[in-house]
Amino acid sequence: MTDLHDALIGSPTPLAAPARVLTFGAHPDDVEFGAGATIARWAKHGASVTMCILTDGSKGSWDASIPAAELIETRQHEQALAARVIGATEVIHLDSVDGDLAYSIALRDELAAIIRRTRPDVVLTHDPWQRYQMHPDHRATGRAALDAVIAAREPRALPDSTFPAHRPSAVLLWSADVPDHAEPVSDADFDTKVEALLCHASQSETTMGGARDADAARRAFVDKLRSHHERAGGALGVGPAETFKRITP
Repeated sequence: MTDLHDALIGSPTPLAAPARVLTFGAHPDDVEFGAGATIARWAKHGASVTMCILTDGSKGSWDASIPAAELIETRQHEQALAARVIGATEVIHLDSVDGDLAYSIALRDELAAIIRRTRPDVVLTHDPWQRYQMHPDHRATGRAALDAVIAAREPRALPDSTFPAHRPSAVLLWSADVPDHAEPVSDADFDTKVEALLCHASQSETTMGGARDADAARRAFVDKLRSHHERAGGALGVGPAETFKRITP
């Protein structure tokens, strides 16, 4: 049996391509930023990928004149396009109000039920312990997702569930303070990640420096993202990579 100490020590060695993957992102585009290239590669190898988006994205614009219902619809459409590009097989929207997501036992159990239904080999989500992470939705999503992994694996939890307990083999946390696991980013998977991110046109100004609006801005965004992967992988002694904190649940 793996002891607690070993379970908290990751490895730069990439995981074998899993059969089933589940991601929990606070907003549309969070998953693509955190793990888009990794998910694209696994999907190409046949993984069934479920993306669960916890909030409605209704705060995701600097234009206060856009009606909330219109922005929500736009962001769900963009997420569907991005999921298609990245190779996801299912997108779940839980539609909590953007910016108002709060941890609760009910939220934990809702995510645990999704884990039991989809039975992922790997769960990916935000690192809830990331220092100075100001966005409350990111913190709440990561905490609820990790607690849900524990609830989903315990056979005496969720007594009303129609699905049996399930324990993923690994949890990967993106934007981790102390990453210890690397998944390589090839040129092809990098291009897929960029294409998926650019599907989120409503976020061009807020998160991508206007990459959808001008060629120069797009080149700058792509160069910045490529440099990020090179630095992240280099810190763990490998090539361009998406890096994570790996936990064995």
